[in-house]
This record gives sequence, C-alpha cells and structure tokens, in this order.
Amino acid sequence: MFLSRLQRENRAKLLEIGAGTGRDSMFFEENGLLVTATDLSGEMVLLCREKGLSAEQMDASDLQFPDGHFDGVWTINCLLHVPKRDLPGVLAEVRRVLKPGGLFYFGVYGGMDFEGVWEADRYDPKRFFSFHTDAAIQETVRRFFTLESFRTIDYGNEILHFQAMVLRR
Repeated sequence: MFLSRLQRENRAKLLEIGAGTGRDSMFFEENGLLVTATDLSGEMVLLCREKGLSAEQMDASDLQFPDGHFDGVWTINCLLHVPKRDLPGVLAEVRRVLKPGGLFYFGVYGGMDFEGVWEADRYDPKRFFSFHTDAAIQETVRRFFTLESFRTIDYGNEILHFQAMVLRR
C-alpha cells in the first residue's frame, strides 16, 4: 500500500529509519525506489551494506541529511524505543528531511499507555519501550503531519495491537 502510493506519486527517494538487517529497504529497492537505510547500530548498518544497500549509522533525532531531501520516510517498530519526551524531536527531524507533500509511514505497537522496560519482551536483556494509546499517538503525529490514514491491526496479543499510520508533510 505505501509502496504503491509512493510509485503513483512518482516519489522515488526513500529514507528508512531503524533499518535493522535491511529487509524492508531491500524490498523497496527491488521495487525501484532509491533507498537510504539508517540504523543506530553500526552492526546493522554493516549488514545493510553487505546487501548492497546505501546505509548510514545515525540517530533518528539528528538526521544528517539536507532539508527536504526525501520523497518518503519508512519506519516500522523502531520509534517505539524512543522515550515519549523525545518523540516530538524525532518527528520534527522526519518532517525536516521530507520534501513538502512527502509521505511518512510510521508503524509501531501500541494501544496502551506505557513507558519503561517491558518485562514481557521476548529478548534478554529486556528492552525499553514507549507505547501510546491510539488517541495519544494520533495527537502527537498531528502536531507535525497531516494524518492520511490510521489503522490498528490485531496480531493475537491481548494487550497491544499494531498502529499503522500514513502521514503527509
């Protein structure tokens, strides 16, 4: 859905924030987009580069790109590790690097208000998460973007669901 919107609008230059191993970046590249993958982890950046991706180690709160550089931004299950007090700064950075009219896909788990180490995390050591209620995350993103779509997707967890947003600068 996001890919087809980018293609329909001739938006080819995409930034991925929190690319991890580069799986999503590869998908977008294979479908004709010019992708720059970023991740806070140097190890993940190396994995992306091994796949032939353009990748940079970078903090989402300090994106080292010119203003209006990208047609689109993609981030999935990355910004849920950003403290709530810091999320507005990250969203401002995303807005800054997006071209006017650019699209931003923001996907995270949420549906409840929580911030801290998530004891139900499947990884050890347990990781820090910031979960937002549907109303709270929508209110936050609307300070920086036009909310074009908001969907929740249940995935069998009784507490959380996935929050999928398409935003426009």
